Amino acid sequence: MRWSKTFTMVEAHAEGDVGRVITGGVLSIPGETILDKLLHINNVDDRLRRFLVNEPRGCAQMSTNLLLPPVHPEADAALIILQGDKAHAMSGSNSICLVTVLLETGMVEMKEPETVVTIETAAGLVKAVAKCSNGKCERVTLDMPPSFPLLLDAEVDVPGLGKVVVDISYGGVFYGLIDPDQFGLKLTTENARKLVDLGCRIHRAIDTQLNVRHPEIAGLSGLSYTMFVGGDDQGRMKGVTVVPPGRVDRSPCGTGNSARLAAMYARGQFAEGEKRIARSIIDSEFEVSIIGTTKVAGKAGILPRISGRGWIHGIHQIGVDPTDPYQLGYMVSDCWGDAFDLLK
Repeated sequence: MRWSKTFTMVEAHAEGDVGRVITGGVLSIPGETILDKLLHINNVDDRLRRFLVNEPRGCAQMSTNLLLPPVHPEADAALIILQGDKAHAMSGSNSICLVTVLLETGMVEMKEPETVVTIETAAGLVKAVAKCSNGKCERVTLDMPPSFPLLLDAEVDVPGLGKVVVDISYGGVFYGLIDPDQFGLKLTTENARKLVDLGCRIHRAIDTQLNVRHPEIAGLSGLSYTMFVGGDDQGRMKGVTVVPPGRVDRSPCGTGNSARLAAMYARGQFAEGEKRIARSIIDSEFEVSIIGTTKVAGKAGILPRISGRGWIHGIHQIGVDPTDPYQLGYMVSDCWGDAFDLLK
């Protein structure tokens, strides 16, 4: 065996969604800030993301988390999320994976009953409070970035569907929030492929018809995901996030629920101080709440809090032989979905 590069990762999942964490093999990414480093991956050199995320070393149903030394003096670690389409600024489930890995592997000292870890992301600092007992990180609670609705009840014209109503809301990244009742669909595992198809079609329409841009953080623009937002048969919050080029998030989705809470608060549907359970397509759960309000470029916003659990399930080392013809991997629509036009 002869490898020209090697990476070590700790495998973890947060409420069902896999977020493996790179603990060795990446020395640095060009850029002065974490946002600069994210934009370098997306706009200048995408080889590292493709190598780590694409088959045969990666798979569709996961994220790969780039753990970096922090730039901000108050942060303990920095995070960039690598997925099938691009690098993303923030993710709640992946932050839970990261904190679980940092504490249970001893990279950050675990203190019982609580350990505070400050994560630096391209969307800002995220405070994580981990409940710890007997060497186990039992639960991670995240104070998410300031979140706000950009557009409420916006209409987009989707070929084959006609007018579809969406909310564009920010929860660390931008979401197109969709009521599945417009299509008569329940948010179940049996409907996952139908939801992916609809979500990708609506995503395309949003990209071409709406201007999605953060008013304060230059460089954070464009829709990351669509998310179907509804409830289960008991009236509990339920959501399904569609990740390009065509899979659903297995977790309830931290940034998605932050964006959803911002839109609900703007409509008077969720109160400051209120707590609820948000469920995923596989019925895993996050506890979600609003701990305060804020202003983002003059727009009313909220301070969301997301709480969930993570589990380590393996340690993984990957590399590449210099003669391997698939050095940057490949994506095939049978697993990844066929919305390759959304990879940007």
